[in-house]
Amino acid sequence: MPIHELSACHIQSEFQVGNLKAVEIAKHFLERVRQYDSVIKSFLSLNEDDVLQQAEVLDRKRQKGEDLGRLAGVPVALKDNLCVNGQVTTCASKMLQQFRPPYSAHVVERLQRENAILFGKCNLDEFAMGSSTENSAYQKACNPWNVQHTPGGSSGGSAAVVAASFAPLALGSDTGGSIRQPASFCGIAGMKPSYGRVSRYGLVAFASSLDQIGPLASNLSDLSLLLEVIAGYDHRDSTSVNTDVPSYAATLNQPIENLVIGVPDEFFKEGLEAEVEHAVREALKVYQEHGAQIVPVSLPHTKYAVSVYYLVATAEASSNLARYDGVHYGYRSRQYDSMIHMYSKSRGEGFGKEVQRRIMLGTYALSSGYYDAYYKKALQVRRLIKQDYDAAFKKCDVIMGPVTPTPAFKLGEKSDDPLSMYLSDIYTISCNLAGIVGLSINCGQNTGGLPIGLQILGKEFEEEKVLRAGRMFERVTDWHHRRPVMKS
Repeated sequence: MPIHELSACHIQSEFQVGNLKAVEIAKHFLERVRQYDSVIKSFLSLNEDDVLQQAEVLDRKRQKGEDLGRLAGVPVALKDNLCVNGQVTTCASKMLQQFRPPYSAHVVERLQRENAILFGKCNLDEFAMGSSTENSAYQKACNPWNVQHTPGGSSGGSAAVVAASFAPLALGSDTGGSIRQPASFCGIAGMKPSYGRVSRYGLVAFASSLDQIGPLASNLSDLSLLLEVIAGYDHRDSTSVNTDVPSYAATLNQPIENLVIGVPDEFFKEGLEAEVEHAVREALKVYQEHGAQIVPVSLPHTKYAVSVYYLVATAEASSNLARYDGVHYGYRSRQYDSMIHMYSKSRGEGFGKEVQRRIMLGTYALSSGYYDAYYKKALQVRRLIKQDYDAAFKKCDVIMGPVTPTPAFKLGEKSDDPLSMYLSDIYTISCNLAGIVGLSINCGQNTGGLPIGLQILGKEFEEEKVLRAGRMFERVTDWHHRRPVMKS
């Protein structure tokens, strides 16, 4: 079997026993990227010399008989809003095209400690703002299943990397569905952990109360292992929660006895494509056939989630991005007449249209006279959304439904309709507002061969239960084994 068809767990074990060398693994994946990524455009940067140097160090380490980490020899790609010491971190923005952070993100340190091979920086929507990776300032990524379609966003590059088998694992960030939506579009697994489970230190902030770093993989065994590596307390992130991290990989294959699945009627309303609804309901039947109980639950404030999200997220974004003014940080315009002109020219030229739109919305929501009417009201409704989930989880173990209303849409299809683009995240956004766990797994395909995702939601810090519930589906279906046919 070619190396790119092996799971991350298999690659790691083969490297540990000496059946594969790290250099051999790295060269195989690099060759695959060279062959296909000129079409997919999933990477913004991939330094082949650096990758091979990391692999050579690992081979020498094994030859000396030194201890090897849990991800030894496994390539892991990173969304390009995660800082790596000395490496360009652009956030897919012209504003940060020359930014080389002098430190690494907490999750990057964890990967290095476990001897993973850092395998390039992935494409994204600029500053993680978007649902299609079309807002990247550098290139538009394509869906490996059909290059006429978007891979989703904003972690579209990371999802495409895993789906195309350019690397077995990747990290993304999820502010309103930015891991789960592209995972669904690309037919892989992606998780947004509980807020505070994974340190955000070294993640370039978009909306600080919503952002969360999470794993993407082709199957839940690999995803569990990666989550276990990156999860845990970090004193450098004031929102990091100091609680034990279960051994997700060790308990993954233990089915949940008497599993009760809550299904909210609000997730099956107008706008949901028939093929998506059919695939999700068929997945629920699989659970029922294997002993799970389906119960109706209600999330009555779901209808306000998109509005609340775009007030809270844009308000926090306008604050977080204020530092990029061409003086403190970021791109500076070459031509200006005064200090104020320099600020406005630098931000106007450095930020793309979508980022400018969100900064304007957020600044308006926070401005004098409108704060109480918009931002404060949004925070109050956010509390009600969280209370809906608390009430629902008293009746069930997990909540299931679609990830997105449609399979992957075509590139350019929604570029001129931002509201339509925002609604593609309608089922994922409330998870971030409530701070709970969200998982996307592949559960079907439409007649055009595009993947469809099943979303599994769980209470905060119940990642283990959500993963075990997802694994119950994987054990009796083969959707997670399916891969796109690649064309160079």
